Amino acid sequence: MPFDPAGGKPLTYSSYLKVDELLALQVPLSDGPEHDEMLFIVIHQVYELWFRQVIHELEELRARLTAGPSAPALATLKRILTILKTLVAQVDVVETITPVSFSSFRDRLETASGFQSAQFREVEILLGARDRRIVDHHPAGSAGRLRLERRLAEPAIWDAFLHYLRRHGHAVPRDLLDRDVREPAPPSPEVQAILLAVYREHPVQSMICERLLDLDEGLQEWRYRHVKMVERTIGTKRGTGGSSGAEYLKTTLFRPVFPDLWAIRSQL
Repeated sequence: MPFDPAGGKPLTYSSYLKVDELLALQVPLSDGPEHDEMLFIVIHQVYELWFRQVIHELEELRARLTAGPSAPALATLKRILTILKTLVAQVDVVETITPVSFSSFRDRLETASGFQSAQFREVEILLGARDRRIVDHHPAGSAGRLRLERRLAEPAIWDAFLHYLRRHGHAVPRDLLDRDVREPAPPSPEVQAILLAVYREHPVQSMICERLLDLDEGLQEWRYRHVKMVERTIGTKRGTGGSSGAEYLKTTLFRPVFPDLWAIRSQL
C-alpha cells in the first residue's frame, strides 16, 4: 500500500488530495455569514484551479506544437477546449447569486477583484497578449508579478504554431520566427497566405488551425458571459477592484488572440 511521504501513514483519498486542507480554504467574511458568500468563494477558487490546469495544458501545447507532430497537439487542444467549455458553463452557477444577495456581502470584498487574478493574466500572456499594463497591475516583487514577467519573456502559443508550420515545410518568414517575443505578434500577409494554402491542401494541419480558432472563440465567449454576469449582478456600479465594472469588461470583448486565422475567413 502506498504511504503518504509527509506522515508515513497509508495513502488515502483524503491525504492524496489534501481534502482537509482544501476544505479549510473557504472562509466567508460577512456576518452570519451571508449564505451566498460560500458559493462566491467556492466558484472563484474552482476557477483558479481550472486556470492552473489550463496553464499546465498551454505549456504542453506550446511544446507539442514546437516539436511538430500534429496528433499530440490536437489531443492537448481538445482537452483545453473541453476545460474552456466547463469555465463558460460555470457562469450559470454564479448567476444564481442575485443582485440583492451579492450586495449583502460585496462590501466585505473591499478592493479584491477578479481583475487581480494573476493566473488568468498568465493564460492571456501564453495566448499572445503582450501588454506591460497586465504586469503593472500587480505589486512589485509579488509572486504573481514575477510569474507574469517570466511569461512575457517566453514564446506565446502563436510563436509555437509558426514553428509548427515551419517544421511542416511552410516558408514562415525568418523575422517572425526570430522576433522579440516580448512584443505582440503582428498580423502577417505572408502567414495568411500560408494559412490559405494549409486549409486548401493540408487537412490535418488545417485541423490544428480550426482548433486554435475554437480556442480563440471560446475565450471570447467566456469574456462575453463574464460581462453579462457582472452586468446582471451589479449593473453599472464600479467593480470591486476600482475598475468601471461591466463597462471595463466590455472593452475586452471581441479581441482575437489569433487575428491571422480570422483574417483569412473571407478568402476561403
